[in-house]
Amino acid sequence: MLWEVEICPTANEIDREGLRIAQEARALGAATIRNVRSARSFLLQGPSLTDADVRRAAATLLVDPVAETFSVTQISKSARPSTEGPQLNVLFKPGVTDNVAFSTKKALLDLKFSIEAVATVRRYWFEASASPVELERLSKRVLANDAIERVVVGPLAMEGIGAGSEYKFERRTVAIRSMNDDELMSLSKHGQLYLSLAEMRTIQQHWVENQHDPSDIELETVAQTWSEHCSHKTLKGRIRYRDERGERLFENLLKETVFGATVEIRRQLGADDWCVSVFKDNAGVVTFDEKQHVCFKVETHNHPSAIEPYGGANTGIGGVIRDPLGTGLGARPILNTDVFCFASPETPVESLPPGVLHPKLVMKGVVSGVRDYGNRMGIPTVNGAVFFDERYLGNPLVYCGTAAMIPVDKVEKQVEVGDLIVAVGGRTGRDGIHGATFSSAELTEESETVSGGAVQIGNAVVEKMVADVVLQARDLGLYHAITDCGAGGFSSAVGEMGEEIGAVVWLEKCPLKYAGLSYTEIWISEAQERMVLAVPPDNWEQFHFLCAAEGVEASVIGQFGNEGRLKLTYEGETVGDVAMSFLHEGRPQVVREAVYTPVADAPLMGQSPTTGQVNYDSVLRQILGSLNVCSKEWIIRQYDHEVQSGSVIKPLVGLACDGPSDAAVVRPDLTSNRGVVVSNGMNPYYGDFDPYWMAAAAIDEAVRNCVAVGADPRRIAILDNFCWGNTERPETLGSLVRAALGCRDVAIAFGTPFISGKDSLNNEFSYVDSTSGEKRTVTIPSSLLISAIGQVADVRHCVTMDLKQAGNHLYLVGETRDEMGGSHYALVNQLKGGRVPRVDLQLAPRIFHAMHEVISTGLVRSTHDLSEGGLATSAAEMAFAGGLGVDLDLTECAKLAGLSDPALVLFSESPTRFLVEVEPASVPNFEAAFEGLPLAKVGVVTHSNRVHATLNGQPVLGSACSELKAAWSRPLAWD
Repeated sequence: MLWEVEICPTANEIDREGLRIAQEARALGAATIRNVRSARSFLLQGPSLTDADVRRAAATLLVDPVAETFSVTQISKSARPSTEGPQLNVLFKPGVTDNVAFSTKKALLDLKFSIEAVATVRRYWFEASASPVELERLSKRVLANDAIERVVVGPLAMEGIGAGSEYKFERRTVAIRSMNDDELMSLSKHGQLYLSLAEMRTIQQHWVENQHDPSDIELETVAQTWSEHCSHKTLKGRIRYRDERGERLFENLLKETVFGATVEIRRQLGADDWCVSVFKDNAGVVTFDEKQHVCFKVETHNHPSAIEPYGGANTGIGGVIRDPLGTGLGARPILNTDVFCFASPETPVESLPPGVLHPKLVMKGVVSGVRDYGNRMGIPTVNGAVFFDERYLGNPLVYCGTAAMIPVDKVEKQVEVGDLIVAVGGRTGRDGIHGATFSSAELTEESETVSGGAVQIGNAVVEKMVADVVLQARDLGLYHAITDCGAGGFSSAVGEMGEEIGAVVWLEKCPLKYAGLSYTEIWISEAQERMVLAVPPDNWEQFHFLCAAEGVEASVIGQFGNEGRLKLTYEGETVGDVAMSFLHEGRPQVVREAVYTPVADAPLMGQSPTTGQVNYDSVLRQILGSLNVCSKEWIIRQYDHEVQSGSVIKPLVGLACDGPSDAAVVRPDLTSNRGVVVSNGMNPYYGDFDPYWMAAAAIDEAVRNCVAVGADPRRIAILDNFCWGNTERPETLGSLVRAALGCRDVAIAFGTPFISGKDSLNNEFSYVDSTSGEKRTVTIPSSLLISAIGQVADVRHCVTMDLKQAGNHLYLVGETRDEMGGSHYALVNQLKGGRVPRVDLQLAPRIFHAMHEVISTGLVRSTHDLSEGGLATSAAEMAFAGGLGVDLDLTECAKLAGLSDPALVLFSESPTRFLVEVEPASVPNFEAAFEGLPLAKVGVVTHSNRVHATLNGQPVLGSACSELKAAWSRPLAWD
């Protein structure tokens, strides 16, 4: 029998969900939708459930009797017509993970209720006068996401909760040997393999030589393994590159640039090398202390987040948490980071291309997804950033990172012949199928429909249980190796672990969420919260007992060792048999063409007029209120950055704990004062001028932020995350090569080794213009995120960016130059051209080391790096964060820089610069530390609560901190 428990707010409670939907309707311009009433429902199914049982379940578990009321209805196929206005019900589509229903069913079973299935429903009632057209628009834009949800109009009429029908086994083959090129490419696209013609021809020839056609699972296995997402075939591939300096052939771009820099730095370090494991495991590992190493990984989850923002971001953070957990023999997560890129949340709804979710909806969903997963895992989110650009409209970027600690003797792992293949954690469903190949393809207006199954739904509680039990088993020495089950599902996890020795997998042994999955769906599903381990047979019983005791499911699904072949069986019949050598080495090595044509420096077109005619206070408020600079407190406050009790410097600092911190500092061991520092650097606007200097600036900013809080520049490691457009275009690939060259040169100059990284290509969105009928493609700006992980010997020496005391001196460290290309001054004034900021590779390391010296010896009270908005923006942020004011005299700075235009002194974004607060007694030693380096005294801290500045005796700024802070706080101060 099927019952519904409908739950509504009590009469004296506010229907907040109804109010939210009404507000969203008004934002959509829906004039006929004014009042909305909402409810949430549980559907309970069980053969012997009675009305009394359901009411008892509701009262015991489902309803808050203080704030909610409920009603119980038996549902049948013939529903009673509604006596109210239009009623819309939102349910998950069949096969989509419903975590609330999952947890509810488990709890009800624990309470001895006879439950077969549970589902959740969101219900909305509207006025009778509501327009059907506006209701349909509201359904698509606000109420439901078509990738994972369905809308049922009117009272529910159904016989039961579908949980999947039984699967009838049938081995399928693909007649690839007889296909021509057009048919091969049709198979690649419509089969969601997303492989090139050369790759499809190689696969075809392989099976021609084997004298039979591949099974569907064999073809899928190759596609997953060869996907851009899993194999990084562009960055690791052969590229012929041409720029103004000539032509060069890269045999392996990554090896010769990013990884090559690390090799060179480690060679220079010699016996002092502090890298432990780089570019060979799920996360990079460096030394920390005598007991533990620290590892770090940052991933992207862009395409799924474009289709289903909550689920995409939710599983993005869940997946990257599993990376350190699958590094070595397992690492304990200590912090999360996140960086997001969106189009403006003020984008007009009517301007959205078909198939695109509104940026505000995407933003709220992404933030909620990351928030819920990290908070429920008990991992603090301590660092991040948000960037806005209209080019992210159809393809938002979601970067998620995790740092973790691993014992020094648990870094190495080795699968042995005979080890059991053990799946631990969540069950397998249809979520995430084709996720790896989907992430390697361009998005289109049809992606939501065609690739909706590529979106996974995460369950943080299950992953927390998995993490706890895995670390226990690690310390007991119960397994030889572990990896996460991420992109490509079992196909990638088992394929990678068994690459050297082979494996046999018994697919019918994999625990399923519901019936009906084919053997291929089981193999490539990216259902979340799963780890794969290599467990010696003698340890299986103890391992299984440990998992069962913690409520974690563990199943033997195969065995490692099959003479270098991957053999897949289902109910005793072989459905796949592929040589590991073909999977991992068979992909054709094509030479891609890349070209880069430099953009010549040009005057800043429309540059502001002469001194005295520009209202620099107004410009400063515009910059502070621009989306890329403004306060991100609305996001930050949703994250728990205190859990685990190790957070020393948090995302918000200052008198009211609302100033923008430069970097985060965490103590991973509460018995020690040694700290981990995490920061990031990114500026997509610079890439429009030159990707080389964009990469340089990103590294400089990430390192600069670390150094600003006290990190030792000699112990900072970095990670790269390239998000680019379609690199099949030579000019797009050329810009990627250009950025990679910048990464190499700057990393070597700074002595900051890359220890891990990830790329995400084909970040484009194509649609057909409804007016012209023409195909239009929106490409993201070339976006390189650099994440840095540093260390401090004693967290008590760390400093924050908020001003501390009136009377202290302010110094500008670093060179200020006429570098306004891509600056926020140019953006808010809609100026074109200018010179992109350039990093001085000889000077920057010297400045970083001097800054570390003065911070570690206690000569600095506060410091803030100069980045977006330059000196004026940093001074304003330091002032209102500290509840103080500043009186700036820019004359010495302008003279040192050879500049006369106040705009350049105030708003230049030249890199490697810091604004530093120093007590009068510390001035002599502070100035001595910067002998021979660019240093200018620029002012004093005051009690005025104003930002005042003069140049050559003439006032150029004079704003109240309250006005500046209001401008900075307002744009994203959402409810």
